[in-house]
Amino acid sequence: MSTPQEDHEDHASHDHVLQLASELRILIGKLRRRLREEAHLGDISMSQASVLSRLERDGPATASSLARAEGMRPQSMAATVQALTEAQLVTGAPDPADGRQTILTLTDSCRAWIAASRAAREDWLARSIESRLTPDEVIELNRAVALLKRLVQ
Repeated sequence: MSTPQEDHEDHASHDHVLQLASELRILIGKLRRRLREEAHLGDISMSQASVLSRLERDGPATASSLARAEGMRPQSMAATVQALTEAQLVTGAPDPADGRQTILTLTDSCRAWIAASRAAREDWLARSIESRLTPDEVIELNRAVALLKRLVQ
């Protein structure tokens, strides 16, 4: 059986962890927005960027499988794919297993654009770390990154 002191400390600790979780969620959101700004997406919508990211990460896919994966209606995905095709960021070819389906892939120019965008974001982040943090803080940040990796496993 715990003492009233221990119960209070457990509650205070839980409250502290809840506050930390809230601050971390807000901070990660701000970092994501800042990284998006550094990506120079131009006229690409967030749903289009998400589809491009999925195609890069998971490889070629059909519009229907992308719609399921992105939690979108097929009609919405069709509009997204059309916009990406018109922008010459994706290309389609008939599915060899089912000629009624189209397999979508990233164009070479899109792959180059993604690589340049990623490099710009990483460069901004590296410059920010170097200019705003002391060497000891960089070590501390490295430890924090290791902890964050454990949280998402």
